[in-house]
Amino acid sequence: MHLNNNVTEFVLLGLTQDPVWKKMIFVIFLLFYLGTLWGNLLIITTLKTSRALGSPMYFFLFYLSLSDTCFSTSIAPRMIVDLLVKKATITFSECLIQVFTFHFFGCLEIFILILMAVDRYVAICKPLHYTTIMNRRVCGVLVAVAWVGSCVHSLVQIFLALSLPFCGPNVIDHYFCDLEPLLELACADTYVVNLLLVSNSGAICTVSFVLLMCSYVVILHSLRNHSAEGRRKALSTCVSHITVVILFFVPCIFIYTRPATTFPMDKMIAVFYTIGTPLLNPLIYTLRNAEVKNAMRRLWSKKQVSEDMRLM
Repeated sequence: MHLNNNVTEFVLLGLTQDPVWKKMIFVIFLLFYLGTLWGNLLIITTLKTSRALGSPMYFFLFYLSLSDTCFSTSIAPRMIVDLLVKKATITFSECLIQVFTFHFFGCLEIFILILMAVDRYVAICKPLHYTTIMNRRVCGVLVAVAWVGSCVHSLVQIFLALSLPFCGPNVIDHYFCDLEPLLELACADTYVVNLLLVSNSGAICTVSFVLLMCSYVVILHSLRNHSAEGRRKALSTCVSHITVVILFFVPCIFIYTRPATTFPMDKMIAVFYTIGTPLLNPLIYTLRNAEVKNAMRRLWSKKQVSEDMRLM
C-alpha cells in the first residue's frame, strides 16, 4: 500500500466558488441539516418512548432514522462550515475518516431497508408465522449482521483509498471525500481500483435495489388475497418503503456503477442522496403512517402536560 503519499491534505472545491452562491447554499443546507436532525431525532425519540410502536417494523425504522442521522452528519456539518471559508481543506486522515463513516452509514441504511422489506414480506405473505419468524432476537441478530456488513464494506473502501498513490494535484472537485473523486487525483493507473469500486459499492447498490423491487412486486401481488382494509394499510406502508428505496438507490447506482468518469451533475446528484434523502425519509414515514403520527401526538401531549405541571 502507498502509505507514503506526498499529498497530506486536499482542497475541496465544494458546490461553487461564487461568494454569493456560497452564502445562499449555506443557509439552505443549514436548514436542511437542522430539519434532518429534528425529523430523525423526533422519530427516534417517539419510537423509544412509545410502547404501542414495538413491532419489528418500528424496530427497523428506529435504526433507519439512526443511520440517516449519522449518514447526513458524516457529510453535512463539514460541508456547511466549508461554505464559510475561502479555501476549504481536509487532511488525508480526515478524508479517510469521512470515506469510512459515509460508506458505513450509507451501507447500513441499505441493509436496514432490506430488513424492512423482509419484515413486510413476512407480515403480508406469512402473517400466521410473523411473530415466530420476526421475533425480537432474530431482529437483533439481523441488525447486528447489518452493522458488521457495513463495517466490512467501509474497510474495503479504506483499503482501496490507501492503495492509491497521490503525488501531485490535491484539488478535489467535490464537497466531500469519496473514492470516485479521489481516483481522479491518483498518479497511477486506477483501472483495477475502479473495477473493485464498482464490484463493491456498485454491486451492493444495484443488487440490493433489484432485490428490494422484486420483493415489493411479490408483496404487492400477494395483497390480492387480503381484505380491502388490509390491502389499504399494507399498500400505504409499502408505498412509503418503495419511495424511500427509489430516492436513495437510483442516485447511488448512477454514481457507483460506471467507469471512473465524472460529470458536472455528479455533485448535485450526490447532494440529493447525502442531504435530501435523510431529510425526506422522516416526512415520508410520518406523513403516511397514522400510528407514528398518533404516537408523536401523545409524546407532544405528555411534554405539554409536564411543562404545565412545572409552571404551576
